[in-house]
Amino acid sequence: MKILAIAGSNSDTSINKLLVTYAASLAQDAEVETVDMNDFEMPIYKHQREVESGVPQQAADFAAKIDAADILFVSLSEHNGTYSAAFKNVFDWTSRIKNRAVWNEKPMLLMATAPGGRGGLGVLEAASKRFPLHGGNIVDTFTLPFFNDNFDKETGRISNEEKDNELKEKIQKISAIESILEK
Repeated sequence: MKILAIAGSNSDTSINKLLVTYAASLAQDAEVETVDMNDFEMPIYKHQREVESGVPQQAADFAAKIDAADILFVSLSEHNGTYSAAFKNVFDWTSRIKNRAVWNEKPMLLMATAPGGRGGLGVLEAASKRFPLHGGNIVDTFTLPFFNDNFDKETGRISNEEKDNELKEKIQKISAIESILEK
């Protein structure tokens, strides 16, 4: 099973990258690739730019990584209730690839974390509504509120036992779906 772990942030100290990396480490017998939004930096999407220059190669590269994966773990940072500009730009450009649904119906665990009590709930709600329109097969969602209180950066693990168990159950669920699909 190949997991593509995506942190929807371009921050060098992204808490969502810490979360998605940890989540991917919990999957049994999985090959994991973690992508960095900084590797897919492109000009801000503009229709005129697309007409003049086409879709940038970075968008095709991002799409190829999705296609090569069996499961997607996506953890989105929340900026003013929705996606970060870095993630949204990659999403926008990838959606412009002809004859392609961005997420290509790959089973997805959609996550978010934030320092506050909502834990990125706004971005999860936005993505849960939008992603299925772009081939998103969201199997489950997970949010980790109060990141600094519930995640130990030294060990790279969720320190809140209840939330840790919840995440593990969701990973087992999505892994079981992948096992069924392989048969």
